[in-house]
Order: sequence, then C-alpha cells, then structure tokens
Amino acid sequence: MLRQQDVGHRIVVRRIVGIREGRPLFTDALGELVELNETHITLATAQGRLRVPVSEVHRAKRVPPARRPTAAAVVALELAADEAWPAPVQGRLGDWRLRSAEGWTGRANSALPVGDPDRPLPAALDAVERWYADRGQPALVNTPLPLAAPVGAELDARGWGARPLTVVQTVALAGLPPTPTDRAGLPPVELATAPSEAWLAVAAGRKGGLPDAARHILTAVDRVRFAQVYAGGELLAIGRGTVTGDGRWLGLTLVEVAPQVRRQGLARRVIRSLVDWGAAEGATHAFLQVEQRNTPAVTLYRGLGFTTHHTYLTRVAPA
Repeated sequence: MLRQQDVGHRIVVRRIVGIREGRPLFTDALGELVELNETHITLATAQGRLRVPVSEVHRAKRVPPARRPTAAAVVALELAADEAWPAPVQGRLGDWRLRSAEGWTGRANSALPVGDPDRPLPAALDAVERWYADRGQPALVNTPLPLAAPVGAELDARGWGARPLTVVQTVALAGLPPTPTDRAGLPPVELATAPSEAWLAVAAGRKGGLPDAARHILTAVDRVRFAQVYAGGELLAIGRGTVTGDGRWLGLTLVEVAPQVRRQGLARRVIRSLVDWGAAEGATHAFLQVEQRNTPAVTLYRGLGFTTHHTYLTRVAPA
C-alpha cells in the first residue's frame, strides 16, 4: 500500500467496482497522488480528481513519472505566462523576448530564450547583456528546463549564478475540487476588473514596493480579474487571474492571505472563484509559478491537483 512519502508522485490504483458471478470486478486509475488518509485516496487524473475509498482499493503502487511535455508545449505555456505578466518595456532578439519593468519581479525583467534568436548562441547572450546594460539593469535570463539546457550550459561557462528553482504547475479546470462549503461567518470572494488601493498595498508588501511598471504588469491584460475578501473593512485575501494563450490558460498569481486568517480555506476559495471565472471565459487549464522551496504553497496547490509541467531557473549575470 501507499505511504505519505508517495504523496505528490504518480501512482496506479486497482479498484474493486463490483462483483459478478462471485468474482470481483476491477478498474485501474492512473494519476498523481494528492491526498492519502485512513479512509480515502485522492488522485489527480487526466479526467479530473478521483477520490477512492480505501475499502475499494485492491492494490496501489507508485509508477514512473509521466513523459515530459514536448518542447512545443513548454514554449506555448511560457508564452501564455509572458502574456499574463506583461512587462511595459519589451524587445525582441529573433524569437527571444527581452523584458524590463523597473526591476519589479524577475519574470518581468529577464530574457525569455524560447525559439530562435536569429544568431549564434554566444552572440545572442552578448546582445542580451548589452540590452540590459543600456537600461542600467543587471542581465537576467529565465531558462525553462530542459528546453533551454543549451542556454544554461553557455551561462554556466560565463559564470552566471541562479536564483532558486521555480516550478510551473498546471491542472485541468475540470479536475479541481468543487467550491468549498461556506463556513459560518466567512466572507465571500469578490471579483473586480481593477485592483483597489488596498489590493495593491498587499501586492506591494509581498513584492517589495509597487512602481508604475508593476501597475502595468497587473492591469495590462485584456481578460483579468482581481479577487478580494473583505471583513469588517479589512482586506483578508487577494488573488489575480488572467486568461491568455489563445483563451486556453487561466493564470493564477498573487494569491495571498493575511497571516491572522490563514489555514481557514480562504486561499482555496479565492482560487476557486478565479477558476469559475476562467472557465466561464473558456479556459480549460490553469497554471501558476511557485518557488520549489515554498513548501506551504506547493502543498496547497498539490492538494488542489496541480502537477509540475516544467521548471525554470532565473539566471543572474556576474556583478
């Protein structure tokens, strides 16, 4: 049987679904184990979440991870994420994206090396360094893995450093759990088309200030919603949702809950409200980006059925 160490890994479960002529009938389920307790096993499968009573489990075991996404799938998701977090100053180097936003967040102030830079790799990285130097900024490059492994190898040779690993996680909207049952006294989630000043203040506190470029990043998307939960005039939780990538992808960013009300289900309610909006807009999948070392957030998203699509490193030029 399974153990807690298997949570977050891919498993197969053989389930008893009936009896025919005195013999048990079985069906198999394959997916990522997102929850394991004394009574149930919960999987995130390609068809959605599946909650199996332990009493129905005939056999269960861990299996090798699913095949990595294709290069085309990684590129498509990276471009959808770029569209959802638009830097106010942008340049192009062939297919590569160059982005600048007054230093606010690594994503909006780094080169995205997907596609053909239209020149040899060393010359392309030289051009990246010049582009950021002209703007008085340190050069950063986001390297989606394993897609940008050749770029990473060249940066290693140049002595570039790296920030902590970021995981890009996805889930089919149909696979997310239903809206949590309202608790007595728990305020509702409101969705707005523009962020309030209180919402922006929370975002500023989390990201270390809020320059004009940040306001552009947050609002310069055609389809965007800002989730907020108020109680007694106090803002308790926020979140942001965008629909990009030809309408397929719901991007979730800046999900934040005030410390005094954490572990009450507010983050899940914020996410669910944004998911309902995204589904109504035609999105079929959600994505988010989180540092691998952010264990509470990774645990939250795993419980909702998110699995890792790919990872990336933000590479930093030597001083």
